[in-house]
Amino acid sequence: MYGQQFDGVIAAAANMPAPGEKGIYTAEMFLTDFPQFTKKVMPTEEEEVPQKESLVPSAMLELFIGNANSSILPSRYCDMWRYAAGLYVAHFCTLYLKTYSDGSASAAQAAAKGQQTGLVREAAMGDTTISYDNTAVTEATAKWGSWNATQYGQQLVTMARMIGMGGSYVI
Repeated sequence: MYGQQFDGVIAAAANMPAPGEKGIYTAEMFLTDFPQFTKKVMPTEEEEVPQKESLVPSAMLELFIGNANSSILPSRYCDMWRYAAGLYVAHFCTLYLKTYSDGSASAAQAAAKGQQTGLVREAAMGDTTISYDNTAVTEATAKWGSWNATQYGQQLVTMARMIGMGGSYVI
């Protein structure tokens, strides 16, 4: 019983989401807000206007949107919610597209798509040698994980920091 009179105050002060709260971000919103993830599809004889199609397979796009709706909550981001949810989805779509391919001829080719690359440290032409400096990438991800790997993730982290700057009241 002790302290129950403060439950609402603590929840409000800690910026806690309502139980079961989720966002309502959709693929249509994302493709409108971030047209760089679309491609034009030429119209068929029945259609007059070119259509837009996602560059990301729909199953993956829906997965990223579902995660955004669970992670980026309207009660925290208020007016910035739609943009924040879009940044979340754009970040993961970008990481996905960095490794995307219609298919690979070998396992080595598939694995090479996922190889981490940093700044080119050394390049040679005869017998082709390229080496990368990954320290900037690994140091940047030490605190914020993969969020520093894209401009979208960096913007989202900046927003999250601003939102997390509010005070809290603890009894």
